[in-house]
Amino acid sequence: MFIRQDYAVEVTSERDGQEVVVAGWAHEIRDLGGIKFILVRDKTGIVQLALPKKKVSESIWNVQISKEDVLQVKGVVKNSPNAPNGVEVIPSEINVLSKAVSPLPLEVTGKVESEFDTRIKSRFMDLRKPDIAAIFKVRDAVLTGVRDFFESEKFIEINSPRIIGAGSEGGSELFPLPYYGKEAFLAQSPQLYKQIIMASGFDRIYEIGPVFRAEKFDTTRHISEIIMVDSEMSFIEDESAVMDVLGKMLVSVLRHVKKVCSEELELLGIELGIPNLPLRQVTYDEVIALLQENDEKISWGEDLSDPQERKLGELMAKEGFEAYFITRYPSDIKAFYIMEDDSNPKYSKAFDLDYMGIELASGGQREHRVDRLVERIKKKGMSPEQLGFYIEAFKYGMPPHGGFGLGLDRMVQLILRLPNVKESVLFPRDIKRLIP
Repeated sequence: MFIRQDYAVEVTSERDGQEVVVAGWAHEIRDLGGIKFILVRDKTGIVQLALPKKKVSESIWNVQISKEDVLQVKGVVKNSPNAPNGVEVIPSEINVLSKAVSPLPLEVTGKVESEFDTRIKSRFMDLRKPDIAAIFKVRDAVLTGVRDFFESEKFIEINSPRIIGAGSEGGSELFPLPYYGKEAFLAQSPQLYKQIIMASGFDRIYEIGPVFRAEKFDTTRHISEIIMVDSEMSFIEDESAVMDVLGKMLVSVLRHVKKVCSEELELLGIELGIPNLPLRQVTYDEVIALLQENDEKISWGEDLSDPQERKLGELMAKEGFEAYFITRYPSDIKAFYIMEDDSNPKYSKAFDLDYMGIELASGGQREHRVDRLVERIKKKGMSPEQLGFYIEAFKYGMPPHGGFGLGLDRMVQLILRLPNVKESVLFPRDIKRLIP
């Protein structure tokens, strides 16, 4: 726990005998007759208050405190091997800054489990649990690691619009909304806009922001508002340049998390491995053959189902690969903006990055030749006229480029082995949840 008014100083054994002021929530209260113990918690941890009846004032001894009251305490640090972190505070002043209503909406100490819906309804209380707080400290480290990597690689951060006039991916996963007498949509991807930026001369960009998918499924993997990490880069020879950046980013972020979140990982029981670079690559053809050899019913040209992805993850894990790329997907199952392989158009220059048997990111080389792009749009049954603002950027000098999109919520879920992606989101949105 940090000393209040100075977030650079912690209550540690080195401060034995010194007077400190700490503040936080009353986590637990124990009355043993001749001595009381109060555990005070803030986002950094827990410190124990020791109230020996013979050594504290009568007002301190008789102070009325309930679980989750907010306290500010002045006292003297004392080394105590039986206390959390080996120190406790003998209080000389206890101020109750705010009383907590009883009963509490859920148990914070973790002694009583609560249903997920109950926890989300009282998310502010759920986050007081050290293990739940640890999830979002790791999430913060992931975000920091992503930005640090891109900035070190000379990428520029952009912000694309969240209200759009046409879908980036097609399909029915769009949220429509009225917009000054017209129909608009919440952005399902920044794909079109980050490609437009490639025509501007900003040849290495990234974006971290929300996107919206009108998912019809209520599963452990689907949410309607997600945070995506998107990147695009120009003057590439092929998709391998994008995979190189993505692989390095993954490893860099995992190393950062392991370095700055050792306590959180230990609390959550996670031993975080770091993949070796370059990441393993396996072609779509090889994946289909491998799954068929292991009794999976899948034909060439089909996308992998969730169970098939997990099966592939198990097979790759046996070879020692937690993270790997799937390359050379069929063109017919990839989006219009993905480039076909000129030497064999039935294959595309797309890839997926799978991590622990689940797709974490997808990307590839984009079609930068305007005539070919229009052909792809028509081939997918879409209207070039509706995408006119996007196609326009390709008419006046568009360099070869490619990029990827990575689900940040899913990345946190996989790093921490969480059973549900909603566990990695502060206030998840799905088909039945709009509040809090």
